[in-house]
Amino acid sequence: MTQRALDSSGGQTPGPGEQPPGNSRTSGNPRQAKIDAGAELDPVHPVDPPPPAHRPEGLTTAEVAERVARGEVNDVPVRSSRSVVEIVRANVFTRFNLIIGVLWVIMLFVAPIQDSLFGFVIVANTGIGIIQEWRAKKTLDSLAVIGEAKPTVRRDGTASEISTSEIVLGDLVELGPGDKVVVDGTVAEADSLEIDESLLTGEADPVIKRAGDQVMSGSFVVAGGGAFTATKVGREAYAAQLAEEASRFTLVHSELRSGISTILKYVTWMMVPTAIGLIISQLVVKDNNFKESVARTVGGIVPMIPEGLVLLTSVAFAIGVVRLGRKQCLVQELPAIEGLARVDVVCLDKTGTLTEGGMDVSEVRPLNGSDEAYVQRVLRAFGSSDPRPNASLQAIIDAYPADGGGGDTAGAGRTDGGDAGSWAVTDAMPFSSARKYSGAAFTEADGTASAWLLGAPDVLLSEGDPALKQIERLNEQGLRVLLLARVPGDALDAPGAAAEAVPTALVVLEQRLRPDAGDTLAYFADQNVATKVISGDNAVSVGAVAGKLGLAGAENTLDARRLPSDPDEMATAMERNAVFGRVTPQQKRDMVAALQSRGHTVAMTGDGVNDVLALKDADIGVSMGSGSEATRAVAQIVLLNNSFATLPSVVAEGRRVIGNITRVATLFLTKTVYSVLLAILVVCTQVEYPFLPRHLTLLSTLTIGVPAFFLALAPNKERAQPNFVRRVMRYAIPSGAIAAASTFVTYLLARHHYSGAGALEAETSAATLTLFLVSMYVLAIIARPYTWWRVALVAAMGLGFLIVLVVPWLQDFFALKLVGTVMPWAAVGIAAAAAVLLEFVWRWVGRRFRA
Repeated sequence: MTQRALDSSGGQTPGPGEQPPGNSRTSGNPRQAKIDAGAELDPVHPVDPPPPAHRPEGLTTAEVAERVARGEVNDVPVRSSRSVVEIVRANVFTRFNLIIGVLWVIMLFVAPIQDSLFGFVIVANTGIGIIQEWRAKKTLDSLAVIGEAKPTVRRDGTASEISTSEIVLGDLVELGPGDKVVVDGTVAEADSLEIDESLLTGEADPVIKRAGDQVMSGSFVVAGGGAFTATKVGREAYAAQLAEEASRFTLVHSELRSGISTILKYVTWMMVPTAIGLIISQLVVKDNNFKESVARTVGGIVPMIPEGLVLLTSVAFAIGVVRLGRKQCLVQELPAIEGLARVDVVCLDKTGTLTEGGMDVSEVRPLNGSDEAYVQRVLRAFGSSDPRPNASLQAIIDAYPADGGGGDTAGAGRTDGGDAGSWAVTDAMPFSSARKYSGAAFTEADGTASAWLLGAPDVLLSEGDPALKQIERLNEQGLRVLLLARVPGDALDAPGAAAEAVPTALVVLEQRLRPDAGDTLAYFADQNVATKVISGDNAVSVGAVAGKLGLAGAENTLDARRLPSDPDEMATAMERNAVFGRVTPQQKRDMVAALQSRGHTVAMTGDGVNDVLALKDADIGVSMGSGSEATRAVAQIVLLNNSFATLPSVVAEGRRVIGNITRVATLFLTKTVYSVLLAILVVCTQVEYPFLPRHLTLLSTLTIGVPAFFLALAPNKERAQPNFVRRVMRYAIPSGAIAAASTFVTYLLARHHYSGAGALEAETSAATLTLFLVSMYVLAIIARPYTWWRVALVAAMGLGFLIVLVVPWLQDFFALKLVGTVMPWAAVGIAAAAAVLLEFVWRWVGRRFRA
């Protein structure tokens, strides 16, 4: 079962919306009842009913087999990607493929094969799209298996981890802090079990569960532990639906995708009436050869469709998934790649992100004359009180194992020759990030009852306590400090117990810094992404750790207890400070909302249950692979290697996708604009459409198709900008207009220059030369800034066109032959003038219409 590294000092912030349980624990303590009755107690673990002697053993192997045979299995497939059939359907059956397919069939009957090349290009593009998405599916599926939740199920009295899909009706599923309830059920065992159902009900407060209570799938454990009997599995359980939706391969809810859809919608509206006018013009008004009229009509319609834009977007996302998958990064929702690239604020938790999960006890400082040997005895016993220790308690267990020997002097002037191993745990209060402390009560070796709290010193101590000064000095060194305090009496849940606790010792823990965290913080600083460290630990201690890692502004720390409640004032405080400590659950969620209210795009990283709702509210949620099941379920990105250093790769991949798709979208839409305008000019002037499909297939391949493929997959570190549609159309519209106007001017001049047989072919060749040169200049602008391979790419495309013009059989194949010298040079001159105008317009647009 996945364990969550909660921090007894408050190193992990509480879950959003949690409130301190305080005195909500039941006053009827079954363990205390056993003490009163003189019953023998388990010396190691705290127990709620049923007692260990009646611990349910779960289903037998035979019972499991029976249920499997009856189909009572939680067999809802949790898919990380679309099926192969869905991939093929999504890539083949598109609106534009249907239009082009119909036109292709027509051309196969009425024109030479070279005028049908556009159809083969579409088939190849669709095949590439299917293959790339299938590769992404394989990557996602393999990573999803690695990151899949493995609930612990008790069968034949033995607990073992199994796949979620192997749970059967009646299975006894164990729960611990951070575990997600994967199917619906009834609580069979409860050990101070607190469950957060806010994702289902919206209720912020954790709910205490006792034996017989119902638990809903989709909720998660925030404190304590226990077990429940599965009563609903498969599609009847709500969690199955949630998990399937959360991890499905999707391209929706993306500004990039929605922007392209918006563009395609407007393109369709423009294309339909223009195409109808062109059909009427070429087939009815002009009295030409019928087959050639059909060919030129199709030649005018096909380039209006930016079919490759959708393909390249899908391919770019799919390749991004494969690249990140190689780095053990599971992208559960593809737009998260895009979203993280737009992020300008990253909120981090310290534990598990800047520091490694494990800690070491560096020293124990007794307070108020307490005996160190007795303190060690208490710590040994405390380690035995929680069967699911968090990182802080685990460090204490490692330093003071339960089987270690104790001294013979006791604290507070009392002599005790007993060993901590003979102490009996009579009650336990598991750590809650809302309380920021845990507790345990014992019957010591001599029969004396005592109760203890272990947690954040600045929560348990009064504001003027002299011990706070030495704690402050330790925090300034980046050390974590816990306070061990004795509670009067033996009741952990007595009113005001924490306020009356007597300080006994300080436990100083040394945190292990992640070696790669400093470089990651430096990367975000270099990319102008603000980093906010939000922790439940002491703000000074967190700031010291962040300072060691080189976080800019680490000295600007703020205790979240002093944060203003007003959202606007909180947003101001968030922008001014970089490190926040003692953050309460609701504050973490409010802090994300406050930043978003100022227009920030916020990414939230976390690994514990206390992070779940903040992850859900953030624009992008990032979970560690070793984090709780709940965080992995709601996060869009899961770092399976548990390395915060992977995030720059995700940001870079997102920037590559967005920046490059913006570039190539301008190419595709420039073609759409000039195709529509050329058709309109042809209809208005009642002349033959200048191009056959083969001409535009050649132009599209050399100036758009091949270059766009390389540009879409090239490295790109430009920061992602909003307003995708505006950014693309502000360049595509003037570029398309200039290309159409210059081409049509050349065509009209050629019509006056040439006459007789073969005139139309000569006119088409001159117009094609102008359109190619103008399109090449648009490509050259988009390819900036130049690198050797970008220059080589543009040059190679120009060389390809030159080869077509000089090789005789290619001239015949593409019906391109420049006649004479006057019009070819005129075409070059017009293209040169258009290039100068393009340069001026692009610079003017960049200054005048900033996106």
